[in-house]
Amino acid sequence: MSVFACTSKRAISAAALAAALVVRALPLAAQVAPERGAAALGSTLAGIGTTARVLTVAAHPDDEDTPIIAWLARGRHVETAYLSLTRGDGGQNLIGNELGEALGAIRTQELLAARRIDGGRQYFTRAFDFGFSKNAEETYRHWPKDSILGDVIRVVRAFRPHVMIGFFSGTPRDGHGHHQVSGLLAREAYELAADTVRFPVRDFGMPWTPQKFYRSARQMPDSASLRVNTGEYDALLGRSWYEISAESRSQHKSQGFGVLQKKGVVWGYLAREATRTGPADARAERSIFDGIDTTWNTMRAAIPAAVHPALDSALQGVARLRAAYRPQDPSTLVDPLARALRQFRLVRNAQGSGPFVYVNDGLAGGSSPNARRAKDEADPALWTALATTVERTEQALVLAAGVAVEATAPRGTFPVREPVKVDVNDTLPLTITVFNRGRTPIFLRNAGVAGIGLRGTEQGDVTIAPDSAHVLQRWAVAFASNAPWWRAKGRKQQDWFQQPVDARDEVAQQEKLSTTVQAFVQIAGEPVTIKTPVVYRFADPVKGDLQIPVSAVPGISVNLGSSMEYIRAGVPVERTIPVRITSAYPHRAKVAVRILLPEGLKADSTERERTLDAEGSVNVMFRVTGMLKDGRHELGAMALHDGTMSSSGPYLVAYDHITPMRLYGASGMYLSAVNVKLPPRARVGYIEGVGDAGIKALEQLDITVEKLEPAMLGSTDLSRFTSIVVGPRAYETSETLVRNNGRLLDYANRGGTLVVQYGAQNMNAFPGVTPYPLQWAPRAARVTLEEAPVTVLQPASPLLTSPNRIGAADWADWTQERATYMPSVIDKRYTPLLRMNDPDEPANDGALLTAPVGKGRYVYVTLALFRQLPAGVPGAARLLANLVAGQPLAVQPKM
Repeated sequence: MSVFACTSKRAISAAALAAALVVRALPLAAQVAPERGAAALGSTLAGIGTTARVLTVAAHPDDEDTPIIAWLARGRHVETAYLSLTRGDGGQNLIGNELGEALGAIRTQELLAARRIDGGRQYFTRAFDFGFSKNAEETYRHWPKDSILGDVIRVVRAFRPHVMIGFFSGTPRDGHGHHQVSGLLAREAYELAADTVRFPVRDFGMPWTPQKFYRSARQMPDSASLRVNTGEYDALLGRSWYEISAESRSQHKSQGFGVLQKKGVVWGYLAREATRTGPADARAERSIFDGIDTTWNTMRAAIPAAVHPALDSALQGVARLRAAYRPQDPSTLVDPLARALRQFRLVRNAQGSGPFVYVNDGLAGGSSPNARRAKDEADPALWTALATTVERTEQALVLAAGVAVEATAPRGTFPVREPVKVDVNDTLPLTITVFNRGRTPIFLRNAGVAGIGLRGTEQGDVTIAPDSAHVLQRWAVAFASNAPWWRAKGRKQQDWFQQPVDARDEVAQQEKLSTTVQAFVQIAGEPVTIKTPVVYRFADPVKGDLQIPVSAVPGISVNLGSSMEYIRAGVPVERTIPVRITSAYPHRAKVAVRILLPEGLKADSTERERTLDAEGSVNVMFRVTGMLKDGRHELGAMALHDGTMSSSGPYLVAYDHITPMRLYGASGMYLSAVNVKLPPRARVGYIEGVGDAGIKALEQLDITVEKLEPAMLGSTDLSRFTSIVVGPRAYETSETLVRNNGRLLDYANRGGTLVVQYGAQNMNAFPGVTPYPLQWAPRAARVTLEEAPVTVLQPASPLLTSPNRIGAADWADWTQERATYMPSVIDKRYTPLLRMNDPDEPANDGALLTAPVGKGRYVYVTLALFRQLPAGVPGAARLLANLVAGQPLAVQPKM
């Protein structure tokens, strides 16, 4: 059986890469919200009883209007959510080499980090970001409209917003087809969320009717019907909502979107587009909730009269608590908060189990098994308000009491076998600590992983005195994988995920990926369940306290060094293939490692045996020789241990600002065998760019290449290179390179070939970087159709003829796009070599430019080589060999 089952070319980069409402604890460093302690308590108190809800909609991570979200969620305590149609899989990566689904995992976590700061909740649809799209029509060719609209409907019905805000207009001025579609689907969902004929309850949940629909007018303030001061200052936090929102936006680090935390008035703009209530004249509004009753007055009529006194008493008690709140001593609020919680729960329980919510593989909406019957018993708006109020009151009670829970394990991985089988020796001890840092005793009834209760010698109802802690030891026998849940069923036609979208937000979905501990405590007589993930905690000498979620991994993992490598077709090859074997077992493990080779290659041995230390790893090196015909070939590896075969391994995606995730892929790789001629005596200097596979590609093609650091340019003898390559977006990420660029131009002047790959629009910020002027429009031109026709303008150019003659076959099988960020103004001293365009657009000559510079040559390349090279596109390899060939000079440049 092929180790590449269900893997496509477009997925290669991913293969290289897993009795009370619950109060969630967030112990990871990356998960700490901006408010803690008394500040968090003050904010939570202020939000108890607020029933308003707003759903915002756009296409990608980074599209959200974080000032509006922070102003609503933090400033007005409105339940606010952001629905992103995609996870940003098709974008570019400024912090690493992950692309495709691995990048989508990073950007998912960046969005969650942003929401923890600005206070919003996060949802997604199944749409895969397939790359830049010019219009809605093109986008709908990739995304089935009814399916993605259905996902939006599910989220609307689950979240039940009073107001919806589309961050894009739904018109061509949005500039990106994904943006336009997000604007269109947001408005359609507003109109259709209550349509149970087209969207039946059994598939999409109970109907819901949002009352208003707005568009963000941040790009067109004159069109706004309402403006809000997102720069409003909060004295308790010492920051404005805009400052908080800027910190939120700066979590999009893979896109380089760090922004200033500006003080002072900062206006946010909204334009009302549709309404079912409120003033007819949108400009007469003073709030997005004008005409919407967000108080308890209307809902009170739906509550049984017998519990009216409890509701009134609870709301009045919370109002008194806000007035009595003193940050320096919140303990005085514990008893009245417990009393209010008891009353809110009494009212909630009088409504049954909650409304029916379909989540594809089950039902959500209440802890009772009678949730299906409850669909006829509970009003969705009332239930949602009560559930939110109970949850916020629980959070306030825990904060006022100073209760915290930690759960740690002695290592970060838990071994399982394939198929899953757990040895007694493979259980993992957990230390669960419940802290009482307040002034009131609390009672701990129990704490542990789900399904593991008290030991026979342990007491229930352990009293934890003020300023003390209670420690429990548990043994866990199973852990979650921390693998991205949305990848579980793969993608259909490459453009949308098959795992169904359900009613839970992304935080709830992520909880399925992590192993959590539940602590059942009583505070002032009221039971509260506190949940926290199990983490491996350690002190890094530089970064300090680090906490990594413990996750289940294969007992023996098999990883190859890459998911794709070029190889020269028809040429004898000798290559070393490293196979990394990792054991998650706490004991020594004997492993047999096998390599599976395509026809034409053989290894010095096809199987090796190694004994791995506890939690050890080793690289097993196979020397491979032979010859391959041109085409794509499969190479795989597997490991045998104790009668079990392993043929996959996790790829850890970990950066300081996000929660780590593990992506799983088969232990296989493609060999792209290419008929390519090498430039004679080529020696390439290479300055790496963003997400740059160029150096590896050159090495695999047997071209001598040396990595150059920008700081080395001032002291390195550049004359030994026949060409120097600057990787994609390198100028944007290295000020040192910009400062030393004169050395590169001088190298070209003396006879060298300087090849510069694309920069984005902000290349305009670096005048003089190019030898002759180039300018980029605010929306730089792109050719997004992979199969867009290519016209050769200079068929005799050495860049297209030597040493490889580039022909029609070299433009076949490209992935995602042809060219990106093409200059709009090109100095006449450049010679365009190629012409291309997307359908119904004017021809563009900016894909490949060359110009004489002194005795040498300057080449500017906007062709999307950064996508083609990791995918093993043959034509990209042949063209790259031509670009680095250098000029046919008798004497190389002297520096």
